Amino acid sequence: MQENTTRSIIHLDMDTFFVSVERLLDSSLNGKPVIVGGGHRGVVAACSYETRIHGVHSAMPMKSALSLCPEAIVISGDMNNYSYYSKLVTEIIKSESPLFEKASVDEFYLDVSGMDRYFGCYEWGKKLRKKIINESGLPISMGLSQNKMVSKVATGEAKPNNTRQILPGTEIQFLDPMPVHKIPMIGKKTSELLRSMGVKKVETLRQIPKKLMEYTFGKNGIMMWQRAQGIDHTPITPYSEQKSISTESTFHDDSMDVKQMKAILVAMIEKLAHKLRDQNRLTSNISIKIRYSNFDTESKQKKISYTASDKTLIRYGKELFDQLYTRRMMLRLIGVRLSGLVHGNYQINLFDDTEEYIQLYQALDKIRHKHGLESIMRGNTVGLDKRLRRDENWFGV
Repeated sequence: MQENTTRSIIHLDMDTFFVSVERLLDSSLNGKPVIVGGGHRGVVAACSYETRIHGVHSAMPMKSALSLCPEAIVISGDMNNYSYYSKLVTEIIKSESPLFEKASVDEFYLDVSGMDRYFGCYEWGKKLRKKIINESGLPISMGLSQNKMVSKVATGEAKPNNTRQILPGTEIQFLDPMPVHKIPMIGKKTSELLRSMGVKKVETLRQIPKKLMEYTFGKNGIMMWQRAQGIDHTPITPYSEQKSISTESTFHDDSMDVKQMKAILVAMIEKLAHKLRDQNRLTSNISIKIRYSNFDTESKQKKISYTASDKTLIRYGKELFDQLYTRRMMLRLIGVRLSGLVHGNYQINLFDDTEEYIQLYQALDKIRHKHGLESIMRGNTVGLDKRLRRDENWFGV
């Protein structure tokens, strides 16, 4: 069963992005096993192909990674550099593509439907890829098919630093021999469960009755079944720098209590950071707004490296507040806005966080997702107005 569509979707993915940037800046790292991450108590944010053959992978505790590949060169990472090159590549794509989605700091989808014939789309994509390599100095792989999912898998098969085209009508032939974990959305646990059911290859998954998949896995089962058929109707989400997430609070009584105001600020940033992670997004800009009792309003913003970390955002938020609140006057309102959002895995910004912090964030997010934002909070924010944690003023443009 094939998807009835004439779309042409290109998927572009920077190869071992963080490692590639480090090698661009220091050629002595070329060909050597490299791990980018947060120190001995942190996690692997990225790793080179030379370390992967030893079993190292992203999100692995650094201690485990070094036990597998003790000769690896460990680099703490610099998100400012990664942000710079991510934006450089984005601008190149933006200058050439009429419609594209920035799925993360190093991953893009382009809708090139209607551009010449299908073969013409592939040639156009290869030219764009060559331009990115020439202007950024970074390796990038490309996949082309009728939908996002198959193109993403094709890119994975093209790596490192190559291209792969899946012609219309050949999606099943391409996917069938692959292990089920190659299908995006099938993670480690689901893959293990499928293997326990005797489902190791995509071909076997494709042949399972759709109703049985729905009964076993719910709505996700239907999606897995569709993807095993090579079907994916997911649209391209147009890239926009203007997308933001924000919240603000007007005090019941005007106040000069800095300690209380910072507690409110922390509570607001905490809930915004949780929402970012819940939506699998990162921010590159934080803005703080204050309004005095005489209605004078001031704001200050700061461009930052992509992040969704409470700790990082709270630090910047407090710094901006201290720079803003310089008059000995009552305040009536405080607001926080996070902008420059991109889709992206939270792991990429954890260079400063330990494995314990990562596990803590994951546990807190799980509790809040299940029981609500008020189910768990920082001690200095207990007793604040419950409106601060209501789900309001979320993603907008």
